[in-house]
Amino acid sequence: MDRKKFRNALKYNKVPQEIPKIVLDAPSSENLNVIDSEMDSKSRNGNLDKEKTDDTIQRDTIRPPMRRKNSISMPNLDDLKVFIDQEGESYDTSAEKINTTIQEEPEDAEFQNISGYPRSVRRKSVLSPRMLKPPEDSELGGNSPSNSITSINSIASLLREKIQNLPQTLRKKKSPEYKTKVFVCLLFTTIIVLIVTAYFLYQQKVLAKVYFGNMKLNKAKRTVKIFNDEGEDVVKLHLGTTLNYDNVLNCLPADNRDDGSLCLEWMHRARLYMNFFDLGSDVKCYNVQWISLSESLAPTDCFDMSNSHWYGGGQTAENAWPLEKGSHFYQPFITGNIETHEWGNVLKRYFINSKGAAIVIDNETPLYISIRDSPKKEFCLRAQYDHFAYVNKFTSTAQLNYSICTSANMSQLHVFLSEHTLWDGLKKEDSNIIDYFLTEPVWEMPDMKEALTQDVIDNITTKITNSVAVLKQGHILINEFWQEQIGDFELDQSRFPDFDKLIEKLKRRGFRVVFTIQPFISTESFNFAEVVRKKLLVSERFSDKRIPALTRYKSLQSAGVLDITNDQTISWLLHKLKKVMNTYKIDSFYLDLGVAYNMPHYYQCEKALLNPDEYKTIFTNNLQGEVPLFGVNSAIERPRSPSFVVLPEFEFSWDGLRKIIPTILTYGILGYPFLIPGAVGGDYAVPETMLVTNETENVLEDPELYIRWLQLASFLPVVRYHHLPNSYSQKNISGLAKELAKKRHESITPKLKKFARVSLNLGLPIIRPLWMLDSDDPACHLAVDEFSIGDEIIVAPVLHSGAREREIYLPAGVWKDGIDGSLRKGSRWIHDYRVEEDNVAFFERMPDDTRF
Repeated sequence: MDRKKFRNALKYNKVPQEIPKIVLDAPSSENLNVIDSEMDSKSRNGNLDKEKTDDTIQRDTIRPPMRRKNSISMPNLDDLKVFIDQEGESYDTSAEKINTTIQEEPEDAEFQNISGYPRSVRRKSVLSPRMLKPPEDSELGGNSPSNSITSINSIASLLREKIQNLPQTLRKKKSPEYKTKVFVCLLFTTIIVLIVTAYFLYQQKVLAKVYFGNMKLNKAKRTVKIFNDEGEDVVKLHLGTTLNYDNVLNCLPADNRDDGSLCLEWMHRARLYMNFFDLGSDVKCYNVQWISLSESLAPTDCFDMSNSHWYGGGQTAENAWPLEKGSHFYQPFITGNIETHEWGNVLKRYFINSKGAAIVIDNETPLYISIRDSPKKEFCLRAQYDHFAYVNKFTSTAQLNYSICTSANMSQLHVFLSEHTLWDGLKKEDSNIIDYFLTEPVWEMPDMKEALTQDVIDNITTKITNSVAVLKQGHILINEFWQEQIGDFELDQSRFPDFDKLIEKLKRRGFRVVFTIQPFISTESFNFAEVVRKKLLVSERFSDKRIPALTRYKSLQSAGVLDITNDQTISWLLHKLKKVMNTYKIDSFYLDLGVAYNMPHYYQCEKALLNPDEYKTIFTNNLQGEVPLFGVNSAIERPRSPSFVVLPEFEFSWDGLRKIIPTILTYGILGYPFLIPGAVGGDYAVPETMLVTNETENVLEDPELYIRWLQLASFLPVVRYHHLPNSYSQKNISGLAKELAKKRHESITPKLKKFARVSLNLGLPIIRPLWMLDSDDPACHLAVDEFSIGDEIIVAPVLHSGAREREIYLPAGVWKDGIDGSLRKGSRWIHDYRVEEDNVAFFERMPDDTRF
C-alpha cells in the first residue's frame, strides 16, 4: 500500500473527536529514517508541491481541533478511567478498524511498527527530522521515550505533568520507606560517633593515671588535677605550656632520683620531677620541679582560676582582691612602685586559693608571673633569666621549683603554713616594744629638707603635746634630711645646732626619736670618696670593680649603693650608725631601702644575688641585733620582730583610701602581721588638693576625706600622722580625733595586743580578711571593704565621698553593733546601714549562746 492509500484509509475511519489523544507508542528511529528517505526522494523528483497539498488535506481531515502540534499531552488519569469505561466499545471498534487496515498490507514494512491510535504524520518543519533525532537512539532502542519527535521543552513539560499527577497512594507507599532509610542512616552515624567518643575517653582514662594518692596526671595533655580527701579537685593546672611537644618519655635511669620522685622528659626540651610529702595535720604537699634542657625554653605552668579565688603574692597595680580581678602579662616577681610597675613594695612567693590549696615557690627560681583572662582565667608561673631581675645564673638553664599544699580547709591550711615561718628566740622586751608601737602613734616630720629644722620639730611636738586630740605622744619619725647630704651619717649642724638639747626636751615630753637611713651614698657626700676608695659600693657590671654603679632615688640625682654583701661594708656602716646613736641618743632607725628597680640596672655585688630584692633581706638581717630597728619600707621576707613593715605611700584621694584595706589584708596573709599604714590623709597629694597656710605645713582641702581616713586608721595596728588633726579649724576634727583616740585606747588597743601575741605564736595576721573567720562562706571571699581584728571585731568604714549608708556583711555568729549596741545574727547582709560622718561601723563578736 502506498502512502496515498494509507492516508485515505485514515480519512474514512471515524475517530471520535471528543476522545483526548494519548500516545501509546512513538515511531521508532527506523521508521523515521524510512520516512525521511522517501521525502528526500520525492523532493529530488520534483514532487514537493504535491506533498504540500497532501499534507494540507491530512491536517484538515484527521487532526482534532485544538490539538498540540508537536507535543505529547497527558490527561488526568482519573478522568481518563471514567471516560474509557463509558466509551470502551467505540474506542475498541475504531482501533480494530485501523489495525485491520494496516494488517491487510503486510508488504508495507515501514508501517508495521505503528500501533495504537492513528497518529498524524509530522507537519512540515523548519528543522529536519534528523536534527530531532538524539544521537544515542540507535543504541538505546526504538521504544525509548527519547525517540519521541518533540522539543526539549515538551519533554520537560511532560515530566512535570507526570510528577504532578502521580497517585497519592504511590507517594504514601514510598514515604515510610524513605523515613526508614533516613532513620537507619542517623542511627548508624550515632553509633559511629559513640564508638569514637568512647574510644577517645578510654584512651584519655588510660593516659590519666593517679599518682601519690590524690594527684591525677595526664602525660599526653600535661594536665594535673589534685583532689582533697573528699574527692573534690582543689587545683587544676596545665604543665609545660611552652613545650610545644607532646612526645613524653620516662627518664633514663641515670636521671631518676632515689626519693620516689616521678621523672618525665621531653627530649632536648625539659625534664620534670614530681614528688609528694605528707606534713601531717591533713596537709599534703606535692613538689613540682622543671629543669630546662634548652636555654631558649622557659618552663611555664598555669593554674586554672575559674572555679576558685586566689590571694597572696603582694600588692598589684590593679589593687586586685582577689587576684583574679586583675590582669597582667609576664612580669618579674620583684618589688616595685605600683604607679609604674606591676608589684608593690612587699612581696612573698606564697599564694592560696579558696578551695584549700596553697603554692609556695622556691626563692632560687627566676620567677615571672602572669594573670591573664584569655583563653581562660589563669595564673601562670614561669622560670626565665633576663638582664636585670635574674641576671645571675645559678644554674645553666632556668629551673621552676614550687610546691602545692592542700588541706580540707583554707583557714586551717593557712594557719599550718604560717606556723612554719616564725622567727625563733623572741625576747620579752621585743613584745613590750610591739605593745608600745600598737599603743602610741607615729608623727612624721616635714618631708622637705628646707622645712626640716630644729625649731620646726620643736614647734610641732609642742602642738602635739598641747593638743587634746591624742592621749599618747608616740614616735617622732625624722626623714633622711637629718643629714646635710644623704650618706653622711652625721647630723647637719647648720639646721640642728643644739640637737642634743632638743632630744632632751623630746624625751621629757614622752617622745621617742627615729632617724631614717638609706643604703644610698650621694655623690655629693663627703663619704662618697671614701667608700669608692675602699670598694664598698656596688660596682658596674662589665667594667672595673673600682667603678661604682650609680642610680637615682627620691631627691637623690646621683648616688652609689653600699655593697652589703661585702663584710667590710657592714663593719663600716655599723660603726657610723652606732656613733649616731651614742652621740644623739636616738631610739631606733627606720630603713628606707627602696625597691628592686632602685638598684643600678647593671649592678654587680661582691657576692652574686638571686635577684635585686635579696639585697634588702641581707641589709636588714645584718643590722638587726646590732642596732634597734623601727621598721622597713620594703621586704620579701618577714623581718625579725619587733620590726614593723610600712605600707606603700598612698595619694590623698578617695581612691587612695580604698587601696588601704586590700593592701593590708594581702600583706597580712603573706606573713607580715606588724604593719604601719600610710599617714592619715595620705602620704602625698597633687597640688590642686592642697591649701598653703602661713605656716610651714600644707593643709589638705577635703575635711571629710581626712575624717574617714582617721576613722579607718583608728582600727589599724599603728596610727600614723603627717597632718595634725587640729590643722582643720572649720570643723571639729580635733574633737573627733580625741573621741576616736579614746575609743581606740579603751576597746581597740586591748584587742590589738591580744592578737599580736597570737601573731607571735602562730604567725597569723592581726588584721584579717573575713574568709579567715568562715572560709566556707562565699560572700566572705569577696569582701574588699571590710576586715576583722583577729576574729572578734568586724570593721566596715565608709570609703566614698558623701556616703552616709553602706552595705555590710557579717560572718557566722552573733555580733553586737558598735554604734547602737543592738545584736545581729551573722551569715547575712545588712542593707543600707546608716553611718553618719562622725561614726564608723564596727561589730563585736558575742558568745554563740547569746540571747536576743
